Amino acid sequence: MKKSFFLLPAALLLFAAASVLFLLSRAKESDTVRFRRIAQEYFTSSLSRDCLSLHYTLADPTPWLQPVSPACLPVYSRSSQKAAAAGLENLLRALEQIRPEKLEKRDRYTLSLLLSYLKNEEDGVRFAYYDEPLSPDSGLHIQLPVLLAEYTFRTVEDLQTYLQLLDSLPACLESLARYEREKAAAGLFMPHADAALVVEQCGRIMDSGLLDSEKHFLQTTFRERLQELADAGGVEEERIPYYMSENDRLLTTLAAPAYEALGDEIFLLSDSGVNEGGLSCYPDGKAYYSFLLTASTGSARTPEEISVLLSDSLSQTMEELKALLSEGDSLTGSAQADRDAALPSGFPLQEPAQMLEDLQLRMADDFPSISVFGSRPPACQVKTVAPQLTGYTSPAFYLTSPIDDPSRQVIYINPSSVRGDLELYTTLAHEGYPGHLYQTVCSQLYENSVSSCPVRSILYYGGYTEGWAYYTENMAYDYAVSLMAEHGVSEAEQRKALIRRCERNLQICLYSILDLSIHYYGAGREDAARALSSFGITDPDTADAVFDHIRREPASYPKYYLGYLEILALKDRARQLWGKKYTDLRFHTFLLQAGPSDFASLEALLCSDEA
Repeated sequence: MKKSFFLLPAALLLFAAASVLFLLSRAKESDTVRFRRIAQEYFTSSLSRDCLSLHYTLADPTPWLQPVSPACLPVYSRSSQKAAAAGLENLLRALEQIRPEKLEKRDRYTLSLLLSYLKNEEDGVRFAYYDEPLSPDSGLHIQLPVLLAEYTFRTVEDLQTYLQLLDSLPACLESLARYEREKAAAGLFMPHADAALVVEQCGRIMDSGLLDSEKHFLQTTFRERLQELADAGGVEEERIPYYMSENDRLLTTLAAPAYEALGDEIFLLSDSGVNEGGLSCYPDGKAYYSFLLTASTGSARTPEEISVLLSDSLSQTMEELKALLSEGDSLTGSAQADRDAALPSGFPLQEPAQMLEDLQLRMADDFPSISVFGSRPPACQVKTVAPQLTGYTSPAFYLTSPIDDPSRQVIYINPSSVRGDLELYTTLAHEGYPGHLYQTVCSQLYENSVSSCPVRSILYYGGYTEGWAYYTENMAYDYAVSLMAEHGVSEAEQRKALIRRCERNLQICLYSILDLSIHYYGAGREDAARALSSFGITDPDTADAVFDHIRREPASYPKYYLGYLEILALKDRARQLWGKKYTDLRFHTFLLQAGPSDFASLEALLCSDEA
């Protein structure tokens, strides 16, 4: 899950113009000193305005900044967004004055990333109100409760900050309502059906019955974290009833009414939406989608080039699937029951802890050990998504740990979405080892060892992170086949696992193609239904659900699949460059040490003498 979670473009909300103007005034500094100071100021200024992201980024922020007191959630206003846009322009001007050849290797690479990242953010300034922070599939009204439920209490100060954040929730949600009112006035409000879902979600997430019975997950998780803090000596036992009472008071008298008020606002605006299709139906929709595609995936390819790449991959995967299927097997499948029957049976492992342990053993030859980066593999807790959120959250997600404390790692599994032990195994590979958890820890440990400024931790590269996770998920099917063979599972069942991988790739590739078709080329609901029916998805309700999800989450599927294809392209390039010296271990080490980046920068680094 993305930890910097407020409105796009993020840089516009997180950096003040005055601070950059101050940076420009010190012209006599060396390029290295000036760059590191600008980067540090950008980092600290960003997080000082987002106390929730600060907590998830730094366990101990005191070496960098003093958090705002009282702590608060970010609040949107159009005036502050305009002021921050000027700050972004000044920041870019300051960075462009730095001579790359005067910097050390890591600083030089970070400078190139910052320039391309912020220039893309600057391109997004003109698309006011095109972002949708209240998507019924991944909106902030859904993300906030999960982030609050996982807010770690390391000290009593953390506990007090958490309560301050709860206290600021009404102002945050009211600012979102204000944004939506402005969005509606601009003719860019969500469709009526989406608004109805958001209204329903606002009622369910802060369920008054659960709150009254003290069984809401924001109450139960609070009690657990509070008791853990008390057991560690961080808070006096006699203070526990007070803090529990204060949490209940804030949830029932502030949080629940704030969610109700947000739902009421969206209900009043629900007839404002004029577009039932993709972004291409809006005046600047195609241009915004092109911006979003670049920002989300980190790929420099045009939408037309991406379309060709995805089509070629779809054809190749179809050929792989044909080669795996026996005579009489369906190429595309039909009913969900038939697909469930094709799941492999007799998978040797059932428990998440066993699966994570097995994955770490099997990846050892292909990936560097975390110990190479200076740490032991951290403990990982696998949790189940709260019942109130199972209908709104993704099948699984990993919450990134603070960059200065990787000891606590959490993966959430949505039991309503993950089917069967093989799917749980590959999901844990995606979220855990060698996926998100492993990549995040390794890359951050390496970055900490070679750079004194953590500015890269606030830059988001969805194509790299989700592409890496999807790439490793694909490898996990081979690990699963090896595991099944070792436990005597039949070859027919092993083949089913490989078939499932092809089907999974076909699905995500097809959805990525539909993403471009809907948001860039203007495909409608019937067009999507025809494309899905050619792949065996003939149920009208299912086709509608797929169309609506892609419509609500533009550029989401390409983050995964295009990111995966870009990594495969880099892998081929590495083979060409390194020849007989190529190994998967060397390539993966390169990617981990480079860290999250856009793919043009990764290729340039790979082809340089510094790779």
